[in-house]
Amino acid sequence: MNLIIHRGAKEIGGSCVGLRTEDTRILIDFGMPLVDENGERFNADVLRDKTIEELKDLKILPSIDGLYKDEKRQIDAIFISHSHLDHYGFLNYVHPDIPIYMSEGAKILADISDIFVPHSAGKIKAEVLDKRKKVVVGDFSVTSYLVDHSAFDALAFLVEADGKRIFYSGDFRGHGRKSVLFDRMIKDPPVDIDCLLMEGSMLGRGDKICTNEDGVQARIEEILKDIDNITFLFASSQNIDRLVSAYKACLKTGSIFVIDLYTAFILDRLKEISSKLPQFDWKNMRVKFTKYHADRLVDAGHKELLYKYNERKIDIDEIIEKKNRILMLARDNSIFPRILDKVQEHQGAKIIYSMWEGYLTDKFRHYCMEEGIELVYAHTSGHAVLEDLKAFVRAINPATLIPIHTFNPEEYAKYWGDRVVRIKDGQEITVGE
Repeated sequence: MNLIIHRGAKEIGGSCVGLRTEDTRILIDFGMPLVDENGERFNADVLRDKTIEELKDLKILPSIDGLYKDEKRQIDAIFISHSHLDHYGFLNYVHPDIPIYMSEGAKILADISDIFVPHSAGKIKAEVLDKRKKVVVGDFSVTSYLVDHSAFDALAFLVEADGKRIFYSGDFRGHGRKSVLFDRMIKDPPVDIDCLLMEGSMLGRGDKICTNEDGVQARIEEILKDIDNITFLFASSQNIDRLVSAYKACLKTGSIFVIDLYTAFILDRLKEISSKLPQFDWKNMRVKFTKYHADRLVDAGHKELLYKYNERKIDIDEIIEKKNRILMLARDNSIFPRILDKVQEHQGAKIIYSMWEGYLTDKFRHYCMEEGIELVYAHTSGHAVLEDLKAFVRAINPATLIPIHTFNPEEYAKYWGDRVVRIKDGQEITVGE
């Protein structure tokens, strides 16, 4: 079995791993980069109106024979670990006859992103994986493992072929609301692993402000207990653990959690998988309508949902009236200043920033200072910290450890010594040699 990292050997984002035998070729993940060749945040506008060949020439799309539309198909299947765009965001360029496999939750979130998110991967025709059941594709057997990550229903993969066993960690952690999955992996790991491809997003970083997701909830509660104006929560609507933390904090403090139509739709759809996720019509939950989100739902054929969610609609007058009890989900976009302008006397309002600080621009910091808004933090990473990475490697005990999804691949040898093999993007190796 041969292995090649098409992208991800020295960066976070844009992950894509190729595996092949004499007769079968598969990919694991096919993501959009997070940074460009200069290390700046990747601007997806560069994709607009460009052909596949042009994007290959720009080194944005990897050169993989038989992967793309209008090529003779040579890839037998693609396995997607989770629903973050840096792991699945380029699927819209893929040959339509290539089977795509992902978890049920990832499929639901990808479909929702197609409705609401600019530069999404489009409508994805994917087959849903049964977790921990093998899928056989030619010479390969692939078993999926549910992992704790900030993406809902995220997976790791055990790949077997030619008498070799590769474990692809995907993105994972041990301190989220599904940390029991990490504990289970440590206690009962896959065995006889020839090669572990393990993410190292947190190596060289320190953005884990709170110890775990319970700590995030406690921090949000602490902030909400001491407010006399509106509070905004900046968090991803697809970070379900964070939405749960915020909702529980609102229940504890008697606050009202105001979500938007996009978030209400996400939670509504995911209740098919978990009935424990907070819903738009639960206690202390309200929904703020925007024209953009309403139009997207109508265009996608979900007009009836506007009447459904209207039962819990909250308008700006009620938000102003109850602003010292409001925790409102928001983002750094063009809508936020318009909301703020409508909130009378917003001096002293707070933003709970519950995302990676790397997304926080100096421009937005300056805007908050000018508007008299205090930025406070309540966040924990979606990725494993060093202690958990060490425990993971000890448990799996691979013959070879290959860095992936990290800006600091050189750190691996410091902790795991001679078993670490660093390869470059585009370099193919034979597993076991």
